[in-house]
Amino acid sequence: MADISQMPRYDVRNDGAGPYAAFYCDKCDHEYRSQPNVGGTIAQSATKNVAGNLLRRVPVFGGALASSVENQDPRYVTSLTPAQLQDAWKQVAPRFHLCPTCMQMCCPSCWDAQSNTCTDDSPRKAEIAEAEAEQAAGVVKGFASVFGLGAVVSQAAQAAQAGTAKCPKDGTMAPAGTKFCPECGAAMVQPQAAAAAAVKCPNCGADTKGAKFCPECGAKQEAAPATCKNCGAELKGAKFCPECGTKA
Repeated sequence: MADISQMPRYDVRNDGAGPYAAFYCDKCDHEYRSQPNVGGTIAQSATKNVAGNLLRRVPVFGGALASSVENQDPRYVTSLTPAQLQDAWKQVAPRFHLCPTCMQMCCPSCWDAQSNTCTDDSPRKAEIAEAEAEQAAGVVKGFASVFGLGAVVSQAAQAAQAGTAKCPKDGTMAPAGTKFCPECGAAMVQPQAAAAAAVKCPNCGADTKGAKFCPECGAKQEAAPATCKNCGAELKGAKFCPECGTKA
């Protein structure tokens, strides 16, 4: 919980029930509102109305004095005294936390209770990002299931994952082929190799789909080597070894 003496950004509003304060998270701007003193507003308003009516009966200056009193009606005031502001802050202070690293006031959504820092400065940043991604994916899958689109979403997710490199340190995702993490500079883990390239007939160039004889011209096909003759790496149908570059 934030120290009561430390206060985040705020503004004062009045919806007709008396003034109240709205305090903002420094990270996401989410607001938390205090409650206006409705009972006090009603009592003060009634008192000011009575005082105003009495002052209007005073000759010469009574009308001006009455207007001055009525203009202070708490139903329309958009300011708080220092004491009222402190009372408003006490109402919402338990919802805020002061990050010791960036010194910003954070709401529960931006706070990591395990490390006692904001989520941006938490050593668990990658873990939190991964958990949020899984939660978001779960929500998408839930909606897709309701509308009968589960299979479509699953295929799209697999396709996206197959073409994405991932940082093992902070979980940052980047297009396949990105060698270093754009966030921390660590070496990226590349996605699994794509499906084996199409096997073409050396006679007519048609895709043989792995058949022993070309379905277009009937030419006999030579079996492609499964491993590299130089380093022994698995070729998966590639023309050049993905490890050493030797021609298959």
